[in-house]
Amino acid sequence: MKSRQSWADLYAFEIVRGSETPLFRQLYLQLRAAILSRRLRPGTKLPSTRQLASQLGVARAAAVAAYEQLLAEGYTSGRHGSGTYISPDLPEPIAEHATGRKKPIATVALKARQLQPLGDFIDVTVQSDERPFNLGRTLIDDRTLELWRKLSARTFRSLAPSHFGYSDPRGTVELRKAICDYLEAARAVKCGPEQIVVTAGTQQAIDIIIRILPNRNREVWVEDPGYPLTRQALLAAGATVHPIPVDRQGIDVGAGVKSAPNACAVFVTPSHQFPMGVVLSMARRLELLAWARKKDAWIVEDDYASEFRYGGRPLASLQGLDEGERVIYIGTLNKALFPGLRIGYAVIPHALLRSFVAARYLMDRQPSTLSQAVVAAFMEEGHFAAHIRRMRVLYRDQRDELVAALKRRLDADLTVDAPDQGMHLVAFARRGLSDIAIERTGREHGVIVRPMSRLYLAAAPRSALVLGFSGHSRQTIVPAVERLARALEMQSRSTPRARKTIPKC
Repeated sequence: MKSRQSWADLYAFEIVRGSETPLFRQLYLQLRAAILSRRLRPGTKLPSTRQLASQLGVARAAAVAAYEQLLAEGYTSGRHGSGTYISPDLPEPIAEHATGRKKPIATVALKARQLQPLGDFIDVTVQSDERPFNLGRTLIDDRTLELWRKLSARTFRSLAPSHFGYSDPRGTVELRKAICDYLEAARAVKCGPEQIVVTAGTQQAIDIIIRILPNRNREVWVEDPGYPLTRQALLAAGATVHPIPVDRQGIDVGAGVKSAPNACAVFVTPSHQFPMGVVLSMARRLELLAWARKKDAWIVEDDYASEFRYGGRPLASLQGLDEGERVIYIGTLNKALFPGLRIGYAVIPHALLRSFVAARYLMDRQPSTLSQAVVAAFMEEGHFAAHIRRMRVLYRDQRDELVAALKRRLDADLTVDAPDQGMHLVAFARRGLSDIAIERTGREHGVIVRPMSRLYLAAAPRSALVLGFSGHSRQTIVPAVERLARALEMQSRSTPRARKTIPKC
């Protein structure tokens, strides 16, 4: 009893009944605040969900949901038969990075002169290929399609005067407010509508960010492996790119400090790292924020595909932890709805807002007000949330169908696990098979796979296939896996020596 009472004395909950904020979220937010402020220290044992619910007079389900969210985001850890504890590896709020490594980290930097001619590097037709298992495919069901038609017709019938002139380069107030409300509720983003800037998608947001980065230096961190278009955009803009290795906890912040301690920015995908799919651990998140505050650097959080999490509630954003306004948060509706929409958004810290809006204005003046009006109505009337719920079920089924087919037909050649989030999965090659050779042979059989080894810069590459499952109907998945299996069989027969030359994963 003494330990329980001493824990209760550490933090006093303020439960507001009848609030718009659900009870489980009130518990989660207050526990998270206590952990981050060190009122609950690392290693502290939390009471059981039954004890907490009894102490506060709430349903046990609320305590269970709060604990599950904290566990999913890395604030706590469970010990079998012992209980729930505050994660012991959370760093101090502003901690210096440890420098006592046994082996020095090799520093690699890519400069603009190393960039191949863009026309030779970027295949602008690849994303339009609808064959399985290309990335970025989406589905629109009959319900969303009909609603879109009705809202579009309603918008065109009204044709308000605002559609005939120039408007705010940040986007319409209605859409920015709808996006702000959504991000606060679904992603725990801290923002006001005035900080939202509507873009054509994450790629345009990244391009604008590159243009307004401070001129003190052009050094940036990128994930290794990572998203190639971000890297190429940075190189094209003259930045010096430092590839930072990614492990099971996400980007290695300590390696980044070793490589480029005074970099002006880092570009990360913390909720679902591309392509590996790992989640940036809570310890790394706090470490990254501490580095950015100390070095006056910027963190660009690319939260692509954050809507599609299949196990539990969506993870909170990195931006929501930021007390120093060092995080630029970017997202897109093109994956949540459909790529042809061409609407994304950025949440800009106040210090950069004027520069970002000016660059947005110089680039193409403003986004289409007609498209924004349709999207704003779609979100305000609750259709967007309903669409996401339906697509989440469909994409989860497509994921499960693909995983089952790969394990059934290619278990000897590929290792695959179902990801908790996102629109693609990674299948690691067994027996030293070359992912580049599989890509080439797969295309000959009508299957699109991306070799993960090409996404590495300095880290030792792993041979694996990046396969998109979203937007590919279940009826096409099994035949496509069968064709992929034939492609691997053909490769194995034609290039038997490849297994000896490529290291095992």
